[in-house]
Amino acid sequence: MPKNKQLVSQYLENISRDALENYQEIIRGYVRDRQGVYALYRRRKLYYVGLARNLRSRLNSHLKDHHAKSWDTFSIYLTIGETHLKELESLILRIIQPSGNKLKGKFVNAEDLKREFKAAMRTHYNQKMNLMFPKEPLIKDEDVPEKEDQTGPVLSKYFNKPTKLRARHKGKVLTAWVNRKGFIRFWGKKFESPSKAGGEACGGKACNGWFFWQYERAPGDWVLLDNLRK
Repeated sequence: MPKNKQLVSQYLENISRDALENYQEIIRGYVRDRQGVYALYRRRKLYYVGLARNLRSRLNSHLKDHHAKSWDTFSIYLTIGETHLKELESLILRIIQPSGNKLKGKFVNAEDLKREFKAAMRTHYNQKMNLMFPKEPLIKDEDVPEKEDQTGPVLSKYFNKPTKLRARHKGKVLTAWVNRKGFIRFWGKKFESPSKAGGEACGGKACNGWFFWQYERAPGDWVLLDNLRK
C-alpha cells in the first residue's frame, strides 16, 4: 500500500441489532455498494468477523442465517478498494479467533517462520554448548546450518540458503543470486562481496553493494542488504 494511503474511509461501531432491523434504510444508505470488514458481538464479546464486497446484503443475511440469534451489536469498517480486504480479514481471524468463525484466515504469499525460528534456536543452543563442551555437541539436526569460514564470502554469515538479490540501474532491474556459501552469482561470474558484484553491474565503477543490492526479507518485502548489518 502506498505511503499515507488510508485503508478505512468510514466506520460505524457498536450499533445494536435492533437499529439494523428498525432503521435498515438509513444504514443501507451508508453501506450500499460498499465493501469492508464487519464484526458481530454478543454481550460486548466478539463473536464473528467477516468481509464483504456488498455489506448491505451481508448484514441483512446475518439477521436470518444460522448466526442470527448469536449477536446483539455490530460494527462496520468501510474500506477504500478491496486490495487488502481478504488479508485484513485473515489477520483479524488469526489474532482474535472469534467463536463464530470456523475457518482460520490464510495469507496469500506470507512465509511461516516457525521452522526457521526452531532451526535458529537449535543453532544458538549448539553454539553455547560447544563453548562449554567443545567435543560433545548435544543436538544434531540437518536443519542447523554449518558454521561458515569467517574469511570467506562477506555474505556467508547472513544467508544459509540460495537467496535472490535485485538492484535498479539505469532504469533496469538487475538480479543476482547468493548461494549457500555466500558467493554472489551475477552475469555468469562469482563474487565474494556485494560491492564487487555491484561494481560489475555498474560497468566497473565503484559501488557500495550494501546500498545497491536488495534482498527479500519476507515475501514482497525488499530491503537493502545494509539492513543485515544493523
